[in-house]
Amino acid sequence: MRTVGCLTRRSLTLTALVACVAIFASPRSTYAGLAGVERIASSLPLPTYAAQPAGDANRMFVATKGGQIRIVDLTTNTTLPTPFLTIADTDASSGESGLLGLAFHPDFAANGKFYVNVTVNNGSDPGPFDTRIREYTVSSTDPNLADPSSAREILRFSQPQGNHNAGWIGFSPVDGYLYIPTGDGGNGYDSGTGHTATIGNGQDLTNNLLGKLLRIDVDADDFPADATRNYGIPADNPYVGAAGDDEIYDYGLRNPFRAEFDRATGDLWIGDVGQDWFEEVNLHPADAPGGINFGWVEMEGRGPTMNFNGVVVGSTIPGARLPEYDYLQRDKGAPALLGGESVIAGFVYRGPDPTLRGQYIFGDARSGYYWMFDPADPENTVTNIDSLLTTGRLSPGVPYGFGQDGVGNLYIVSPDGGLYRILTDELTPGDFDANGMVDGADLVDWQAGYGVLDTAATSDGDANDDGDVTGLDYLLWQQNFGDSSLNVPATPAGARVPEPPTYALLLIAAACLYACLRQIVGGRSPRMQR
Repeated sequence: MRTVGCLTRRSLTLTALVACVAIFASPRSTYAGLAGVERIASSLPLPTYAAQPAGDANRMFVATKGGQIRIVDLTTNTTLPTPFLTIADTDASSGESGLLGLAFHPDFAANGKFYVNVTVNNGSDPGPFDTRIREYTVSSTDPNLADPSSAREILRFSQPQGNHNAGWIGFSPVDGYLYIPTGDGGNGYDSGTGHTATIGNGQDLTNNLLGKLLRIDVDADDFPADATRNYGIPADNPYVGAAGDDEIYDYGLRNPFRAEFDRATGDLWIGDVGQDWFEEVNLHPADAPGGINFGWVEMEGRGPTMNFNGVVVGSTIPGARLPEYDYLQRDKGAPALLGGESVIAGFVYRGPDPTLRGQYIFGDARSGYYWMFDPADPENTVTNIDSLLTTGRLSPGVPYGFGQDGVGNLYIVSPDGGLYRILTDELTPGDFDANGMVDGADLVDWQAGYGVLDTAATSDGDANDDGDVTGLDYLLWQQNFGDSSLNVPATPAGARVPEPPTYALLLIAAACLYACLRQIVGGRSPRMQR
């Protein structure tokens, strides 16, 4: 290669490009880009939750209260006519019973295993029904059907009343264990039949799985003689070898109906539905050991539990973990647009929109409000986002749960029968295929769009939204190469950034300089054809 002084022609070209970008390229807006919702499924029979297996980009699985799991095809936004699974013995007689949770094994692509949280009436327990955690396997002949005969009971426990059954289950992205939040069993103030006197189920650690966060290993079996206990106990669960049930990881919960892991950090966010005053958003940090006491029944919100009239009936527990955020119920003086009576835990956003990453999005099933806050400062950053989730006359209704796809897009499950995708309007510059990663595939998109002026779309390789696909857009792609919304990098650490050959860089430089000159003189050129 010919050199000029100590510089090669290639290095001069890159230097010119860098200078151009430094002067003229501008980043995208930092506006939090919520842009409404899109209904991708309707007429689902009382959907309760949505989940997607790792690596399966085209399907979303939706659990329904009556015991069905339906598949929504995300490529066509249609619901497959045949249910993936129907759990025939589902007891949905109570407002808080039914098929309540769904989770796919981390190795689902290989073993086809998934898990449900379902209430079942066995006709013999003193309570109205059991909570049962079951394992099923996908059909060996049809990936859109599960095998009902593959049902294997993992865990069961009786519910003394028909409410406070919680329902969510999920696998930690850090340790791979299954986490199961449980409600306190129902009734008010964790009291009455089926509740431990004085301290309630939430504070009782012995022979009592209610009001807890359980943590088990579904790939082991520490109880081979018991057909209803097909799981192992992680060795670092806090009550292994100590007083307390070995399955318990945390305790002091009332009705943790929904919870979600942060896919990037492994933190577990838990929404605990309150009694008369406060709704709680609790956190178990990924780096914290088990044994956290969230306070119920002695505490609600950040202080002692109060009855409906405001009389203190609980006490402060030293060392209890306070909520990351709590809010008043609406009849207790909640600020406008910030109250509710049934918190629905959501997700820390890790999707393609860089302006939203790291924000926690959640809602309330009674008030129908949706909110967002920065986990670093929830109290001072919480904001109502209802208007940002409305598209024309379309709004998502009240939430029963949230879902997340492989790219990090979020979904809302609503009792109106709909599954809604939350839309955003920002992408990392260079993420031309909108998959949450700036990688080599985006370079192909830029090359395909290169040379189009005035009417370019972002998907055609226009990284800086100036309407043209030029060398400026290539350098923005190069600058962000490796950025990923996922909890794995888009490219291996230390990977070399792909570059076009020298002749292409010369063309890029020429086009870049041409674009710079047009901006300097304020003119526009006729549109170039591909």
